[in-house]
Amino acid sequence: MTVRQSIVFNGDLGSGKSTVSVEIAKRLGLRRVSVGDLYRQMAQERQMTALQLNLHAELDQAVDGYVDQLQQDIAASGESLVMDSRLAWHFFTDALKVHMITEPTEAARRVLARPSGPAESYTSLEEARAKLRERSESERGRFIVRYGVDKARLRNYDLICDSTRANPEQVIGHIIDVYEGRLGADVLRDAPPLLLLDPTRVYPTEDVGALRGLWDAGFVDEVAAAGDEALEPLTIGFTGEYFFVVDGHRRLSAAIRSGFPLVPARLVAEVDEPVVGGTSAADYFTAQVRPGTVYDWEAAHGITLPLPAHCLLAGDAVLAGDPAPGA
Repeated sequence: MTVRQSIVFNGDLGSGKSTVSVEIAKRLGLRRVSVGDLYRQMAQERQMTALQLNLHAELDQAVDGYVDQLQQDIAASGESLVMDSRLAWHFFTDALKVHMITEPTEAARRVLARPSGPAESYTSLEEARAKLRERSESERGRFIVRYGVDKARLRNYDLICDSTRANPEQVIGHIIDVYEGRLGADVLRDAPPLLLLDPTRVYPTEDVGALRGLWDAGFVDEVAAAGDEALEPLTIGFTGEYFFVVDGHRRLSAAIRSGFPLVPARLVAEVDEPVVGGTSAADYFTAQVRPGTVYDWEAAHGITLPLPAHCLLAGDAVLAGDPAPGA
């Protein structure tokens, strides 16, 4: 069993990282430090919202400087702990670096439902979603300018965990299994990050009709009986917004039909990195994912996938089963 020294959490606002990090710290008997709590306290003291403090920090380096020094001192101390921080992954070396994600509307719904304070309050789901995005982009831009690092780049992390449908207990169990070396050890050793994705949010890149063995009930039963952690990791690409299958459609289909909230995967390429033949992840996704591909996958699995922007702009969004124009 391989155990790293610390666990550091970064992730989308509303992804549940506070809930998860608190419970993991309790179970592992480690101290927890939350930079988010510190920023909210600083915002309240300045009579600002969290977003206003972020925008202020773009101009006043003292805001980040104080927090940065605190994190560097903790990292240098060698103490094993759980750190909930947007930038701890940049300062810690011997740690499991966890990046938590969730679907933006679900994140806004969670934030809107929790008790609000003077530093963070919203009046509607639409406002919450817009402000969360603005706050995240403010942080991202500030980190790029100030530190030369992009928090949106998945290869900064060891583990990406999607909490959209997974409940806290499921997320906590999977992260502890990764931390203690029972899950994803090969991926973490050879080509991190390990992805734990919501299978209903992953896009297919092949037409359902062309996939052999997709409806093998015996295979689905085997997958369901073994559980998601026993599934061979999918091979996944990431456009910067969407996850898509490069290899593993059959396993993805079985995971969806088995009701898994999470499925393990390895990242082959993100954004401008090549998938095959020099084609970037973003270009591969645009070329392979068509409206019919999405509609037929949805119909086959009883799920809903938002139609990507390039499909809407192409003007060829036809109903599932309909012939393409000119066919």
